[in-house]
Amino acid sequence: MSATSEDAAQPGARTGRGSPLVLLHGGGPGVDAASNWATVRPRLSARFRCLAPDLLGFGTQLTGGAAGAGGLQGPRAWARARARQVLDLLDRHGLERVHLLGNSAAGGAAALALMAEAPERIERAVLMGGAGTGPLPRVVPFYGSPTRESMRATLGRLVADEGAHRELLDGLAGLRLEQALRPGAEAAFRSMFTEVADGPPPADLARIATPVLALHGERDRVAPVDVSARLVEALPCGRLEIVAGAGHWIHVDRPDEFCTLVGEFLSI
Repeated sequence: MSATSEDAAQPGARTGRGSPLVLLHGGGPGVDAASNWATVRPRLSARFRCLAPDLLGFGTQLTGGAAGAGGLQGPRAWARARARQVLDLLDRHGLERVHLLGNSAAGGAAALALMAEAPERIERAVLMGGAGTGPLPRVVPFYGSPTRESMRATLGRLVADEGAHRELLDGLAGLRLEQALRPGAEAAFRSMFTEVADGPPPADLARIATPVLALHGERDRVAPVDVSARLVEALPCGRLEIVAGAGHWIHVDRPDEFCTLVGEFLSI
C-alpha cells in the first residue's frame, strides 16, 4: 500500500464512505505515517475515509534530505511546505474539504499552516501535543548519539508509562533507527529545528476560524499542557481537552478515549 492511499483493510474505505480525514504524523526521528498511526488507524478508518501521507522529510518523502526538499530551514518553512504537500494530495484525490488530525511538531504545525493558507479546504481539526507551538528543543533528539539505545530512550519519553508499552516501543526502536539512519535523514531532521531569523512568519492563529480541538496528555514529558492552553487561547474557535494519564502519545496511551474524542468532535 502506498503512503498516501486509503486504508484498504476497512470495508468501503476506497468508496469514500464517511468524511475524509487526513492523518498528519508527528516529527520524531525515523517516523513514518504507518507506524505513527498503527494503534488507532483501523478504528478511525471504520468511521472516516482516512488518508495518511508520509510528510516531507520522513519515510517515502525523505527525498534526499534538506537539499531534496528545496533547502528548507526552520520549522515554519517545513510546516508551509508540508501544507502545500497536503493540498496537492487533496487535489489528486479530488477532495474539496476534509478534516485534519495533526500530531505534534510535524503534523500539528502542518495543520496550522494549512488552515492559515487554505481555510476553505478544512472542515475541522484535531491537534495533538501543542502542534509545535512551544519553544524549540534545546537539544535535537537522538542524533547526538544515534544508537538503538538512544532511539529507545527517545521513544520512551513519548508515553506516560514505558512498562505498559514495552513490546511496542522495542519494535518501533528498530524500525525507526533504520529509517533515521537513511542517507539525508539527519540533515533533514536537524534543519527542521534550526532557528531562522529571517524565515517565513508563523501562522496567524487569530485568523484561523476553523473549529479546533487541542488534545494534550496530562503526563506529557515533551511539551507541557500550557503549550496547548496558550494555543487554544489564541485560536478563535479552539477547545482544549486534557487526557488524564496520557503522555505525548495520547493515541498510544489512551487509544479508546482518543478515538472517541476525535470521532465526537469531527462529527459535530
